[in-house]
Amino acid sequence: MNKAEAKTRIAKLREEIAYHRYNYHVLDKTTISEAALDSLKHELYKLEQEHPDLITPDSPTQRVGGKPLAKFKKIKHARRMLSMEDVFSFEEFEAWYERGRKLSGKNQLDLFCMPKLDGLAISIIYKNGVLETAATRGDGTTGEDITVNVKTIESVPLNLMSEKGLEIPGTVEVRGEVYFPEEAFEKMNQEQLRNDKPAFANPRNAAAGSVRQLDSKITAGRGLAFMAWDLEADFGQKTESDEWELLKKLGFRAVENSVVCKYLAEVRKHWEALQKKREKLGYWIDGMVVRVDDNIVFNKLGVVGKTPRGLVAWKFPAEEATTVVQNIEWFVGRTGALTPVAVVNPTFIAGTTVKHASLHNYDEIKRLDVRVGDTVILYKAGDIIPKVKEVLKNMRPDGTHAVHQPRQCPVCGSDVVKKDEEVAIYCKNPRCFAQDREAVLHAAKSFEIDGLGPATVSAMIEKKIVQRAPDLFGVTAEELLGLEGFAELSAKKLVDEIQNKKTIPLANFIVALGIRNVGLETAHDLARHFGSFDKLRQASVDELSAIEGVGQVVADAIVDFMKQEHNQEMIDDYFKQGIVIKNPTQQSQKLAGQSFVLTGTLESLTRDDAKDRIRALGGDVSSSVSKNTDYVVAGEAPGSKYDKAKKLGVKILSEREFLTMLGR
Repeated sequence: MNKAEAKTRIAKLREEIAYHRYNYHVLDKTTISEAALDSLKHELYKLEQEHPDLITPDSPTQRVGGKPLAKFKKIKHARRMLSMEDVFSFEEFEAWYERGRKLSGKNQLDLFCMPKLDGLAISIIYKNGVLETAATRGDGTTGEDITVNVKTIESVPLNLMSEKGLEIPGTVEVRGEVYFPEEAFEKMNQEQLRNDKPAFANPRNAAAGSVRQLDSKITAGRGLAFMAWDLEADFGQKTESDEWELLKKLGFRAVENSVVCKYLAEVRKHWEALQKKREKLGYWIDGMVVRVDDNIVFNKLGVVGKTPRGLVAWKFPAEEATTVVQNIEWFVGRTGALTPVAVVNPTFIAGTTVKHASLHNYDEIKRLDVRVGDTVILYKAGDIIPKVKEVLKNMRPDGTHAVHQPRQCPVCGSDVVKKDEEVAIYCKNPRCFAQDREAVLHAAKSFEIDGLGPATVSAMIEKKIVQRAPDLFGVTAEELLGLEGFAELSAKKLVDEIQNKKTIPLANFIVALGIRNVGLETAHDLARHFGSFDKLRQASVDELSAIEGVGQVVADAIVDFMKQEHNQEMIDDYFKQGIVIKNPTQQSQKLAGQSFVLTGTLESLTRDDAKDRIRALGGDVSSSVSKNTDYVVAGEAPGSKYDKAKKLGVKILSEREFLTMLGR
């Protein structure tokens, strides 16, 4: 901006800062977060440094002066690495607690509370007390093999310690967080700068990048650390707090500042205490994890989707900063939905430089009344995409205009429509360039094709080399030579990479199709239930909606997708290109046609493990008991399903009978 514009902006900044300072320090009233106010002050300081002759004595700034790996292999987790539900207020946390208390049938739940480390979650497997493998979380089912790098972390024992009387099972899994101690992080950044290399933005991203180095010598020199928060092995432990003591005995550093609380007031007090001491811990935390302490109750509460009911992350308040909206653009996704995005002046928030912020939809634009030129407050919690929280309308420049909803697709110019009962608007053109590009990129990710980015896909579509995702598998090296950035070697390398990915697990193939509302978790449920793509392709709405975790909306979306002619052509094109679908491994079909319902807590395996074993043998799992149910498997403390099974005369299996049926 020129000097006149800077002078106007400086005046507005000083006025806004003075307003909030007065409310806070004189009226004891908070009108803006401390982080957002600091951001305003920082912008003012930078402008004054650029124009020092505009600094005045009354300005707020003047108050006070081994051998590298070729690539990472994949490791399938013995049990899924699940995610956590996030809550951001005491009211949301209290609601989570009440749901758990009612579902468990308990008057009170003891809660285990620990800091939520802001690092990279990993799983470490020990066989006969010796570290065998370590893997990243990945998609929760399959991660990357980072064993050689994890071994370089001094706080990870290569051999489990064994106190007298402590018998170690043959297989022990320990999960926890790889993180960057702040001191080591600062030291590494100083080294980066000395070598004329860019500094890392934050410890979280640096830790993730450090454990994914192909050369373990690089990882070894980074100073990473590890804290454990989960133990999967039978030591006779009854509670999570028991596991904490066991982890220490086995030689791990369990997450510090962890306590058991009996009352919600104690939980809240500990959350507040952690928030106050977070700057002194020496490592980054972004909230507190709260888990039902009793393992039997925790398992009884079960899992919803990929989130355990007995576990929640109570996040610290989102970080905030102010910036200016340069433009509002509309992004077209693979389903044709248009999403508004605010292009903002680059600003540093939550450890990263932000240039874009989500506006969700047009209703949100109207609610905020956000305009180009507005000063806005952005907020970001964890890895969530930054969002616009508020417009500082007192700082709005003259001549701004309200944003109008587009009538045409910004990419292909086709009309946009609004579907019934949906907020989003959609491009009517099913062959819109943007939709094609995003669909191809989405499929490439599902097939795990490396080296295929947006620019390459855009160029392929523009040159008519590729029109839809299946066309990728017919691309030749000669065709790629006509694209910018491709020489003979790089073209051959990409074609070889694509050809090597022609075999794909059924669940991944379902995801690759891009069916609305069908993510990887649902795809796994569908793959386990049907066992083959042909069966899924012919499934009815009733068959689909009866599957646990699917429901009516998803069932309608799948059937609608399979009926559309252009989707049928796309599926057929995949097979013409030689795509091979790898169906889920089934031991036998001895449970085929038999329906099971699970209730209560099983001692020898989790609810998810039991479901997987039933499906692997061809059986079906339902969430409700009916006259068509063949068996109800009753564990400890069964619920109303047990009573309904008795009423309907459905055969009830004990855990031992169930295991015998499985062949264990």
